[in-house]
Amino acid sequence: MATFSELGIADTFIKALKENNIFSPTEIQVQAIPFLLENGTDLIAQAQTGTGKTAAFGLPLLQKVDPDIPQVQALILTPTRELGQQIAKQLFRFTKFGPKIFTEAVYGGAPIENQVRALARPTHIVVATPGRLLDLLERKAIDLKQVKTVVLDEADEMLSMGFKKELDQILERTAGQRYTWLFSATMPPEIRNIINNYMSRDAYRIQLSKNQVVNQNIEHFYVLSEEKDKTEALLGFLKKQEEERGVIFCKTKAAAQTLAKQLLAKNIPAGAIQGDLLQKERDKVMRAFKNHTIRILVATDLAARGIDIANLSFVVHYQLPEQIDYYTHRSGRTARAGRKGTSLSIINPKELKNLQNIEKSLGIKIKETHM
Repeated sequence: MATFSELGIADTFIKALKENNIFSPTEIQVQAIPFLLENGTDLIAQAQTGTGKTAAFGLPLLQKVDPDIPQVQALILTPTRELGQQIAKQLFRFTKFGPKIFTEAVYGGAPIENQVRALARPTHIVVATPGRLLDLLERKAIDLKQVKTVVLDEADEMLSMGFKKELDQILERTAGQRYTWLFSATMPPEIRNIINNYMSRDAYRIQLSKNQVVNQNIEHFYVLSEEKDKTEALLGFLKKQEEERGVIFCKTKAAAQTLAKQLLAKNIPAGAIQGDLLQKERDKVMRAFKNHTIRILVATDLAARGIDIANLSFVVHYQLPEQIDYYTHRSGRTARAGRKGTSLSIINPKELKNLQNIEKSLGIKIKETHM
């Protein structure tokens, strides 16, 4: 097994990794880091949430930045503010013992004036949501002339959230002066368009094999239940979890809201995040979850994008996702940073075939269990 030192990571960063309990590189890190450090040219990586992507691109970026040039040298684009904040926080932790490298996160839903002021200070790396970055460019609050690398993180998520036009504008503005590192869990046609239009034909490609795409530390189970008895089955599971925390996924906003209310009625501290929430309300729920005031987060697939919370013990598919990729996205919320996790599907008999398709497609074993 390779070490971070063998991959070419500097000792100051390795010291910070150890302080954050990161001792051994993951598969995506082993494959990406040496290439990005030595070449740094265009990269296309198919890798799932929870595989260690942030360190895979973040460590080479930090090592390539020149701290003596007080200008933006790297740009990381993300689909949501939560993911942007998470990446900026992680890069900050990695630089604890090394040179002073400044990262700024900019995103919608927060006062733009504060971000303009922050960017007036020396900034080496900017983590941004596409819409807010364009707003800042229009105000001439950010200069991308020195940007050598653009990272598209969770590129498929950005496209499915409707950011295609913004990505095109940003990539056109930086064309000819930067390399692109693209990380995506899936490769839909829209991603291929970005690759064809903005990336080199001989871009380096990494695709984790099927059994590496799904985190190996997750155990997968299902419970068979009639539709009307699903809530009882869920309550039985949650009772066994005692004080452990997790996320329950629903397909619709209405289902997420209803389920959160049902859990609260049973004295289970829960909160829902779904697309209709104002940013202020969403932040309030996320804060309560991170502070352990609420134990269960009920979410729709769209609303959960970009959330990254440590120490989640389980994920429940209260309703199976529309797409197989979403099963992987959902399950990847648990078993982070080398921990173990559980992914439970509560299904009615008609959904058994769908679950078998997920099993076959992802190359995983989903075992039946009883509540």
